[in-house]
Amino acid sequence: MAGLKITGWGTALPERVVTNEELAKQVDTNDEWISDRTGISERRIGGTTAGLGADAGRMAMERAGVDPSSIDLLILATTTPDRRVPATASTIQHQLGLDCGAFDLNAACSGFMYGLTAAHGFMRAGMERILIIGAETLSVITDWTDRNTCILFADGAGAVVVDRTEDDGDVLGFSLSSDGSLEDVLYCDHGGFLEMNGREVFRKAVLVMEKAGREALKQAGLEASDIDHVIPHQANIRIIEASMKRLGIPMDKAIHNLHCTGNTSSASIPLAMVNGIDEGRIHERDLVLMVGFGAGMTSAAAVVRWSVEP
Repeated sequence: MAGLKITGWGTALPERVVTNEELAKQVDTNDEWISDRTGISERRIGGTTAGLGADAGRMAMERAGVDPSSIDLLILATTTPDRRVPATASTIQHQLGLDCGAFDLNAACSGFMYGLTAAHGFMRAGMERILIIGAETLSVITDWTDRNTCILFADGAGAVVVDRTEDDGDVLGFSLSSDGSLEDVLYCDHGGFLEMNGREVFRKAVLVMEKAGREALKQAGLEASDIDHVIPHQANIRIIEASMKRLGIPMDKAIHNLHCTGNTSSASIPLAMVNGIDEGRIHERDLVLMVGFGAGMTSAAAVVRWSVEP
């Protein structure tokens, strides 16, 4: 059966930086409170989902050294499309000069992992090269007078190019799940703002991240001790710490950059992945567990054997 190999990666962040101190001028909070409870010091705000997604996708293609004409499919994971219709993926497709299928995928913060798993299936159906993008402009659905949510969410994009292989490829195991009974703990209605029950999100997120991670490890035939790095959804440092503890993996194996990006939903895992590459942490043959959760409540994980020396 065909597999896939990650051959290129890219990111895009807005120029505007919003610090905790700036937020403290708008709502009743302070830098120490935000940093201690979330691990976030600043976040990026601005741009459009299509613009950020196109920038990240372009960088990924350039790094992979591939021509736009060679892309067979564009998958955009996002909860914040620029329009209801058409799909923002189509806008990005045009901006990048692609001639292929394109669609939006909404699995909230698990979206990028859903996209990676979907790409794996398309590869087995015969496609050769796919561009996967996670892009968000959460600032447009954030109530900047609500201190429970405005301290968390931000904008950004991350992307990867994946190529078909004739062996098992990079993805050794995966897990996807959703529990619609929990949709009210984190949601946004049309024309509204994000609403969140933070205590319940924390409690459920830790459990579903552990479950997804263990299922992906089991499918890969691996133990937690085999993993070199964990790239978790960048939602909250306390959620990351609790999830790592439940998985039995030391916290120093977690790659996280939410201190400077905040929660960028479907963009968070590729943003953290590229941060780990740029810092020289991820190397060829490393075993990486990518795991996240999101509104829905969705969860997703994949075990990846990194096959390219960055």
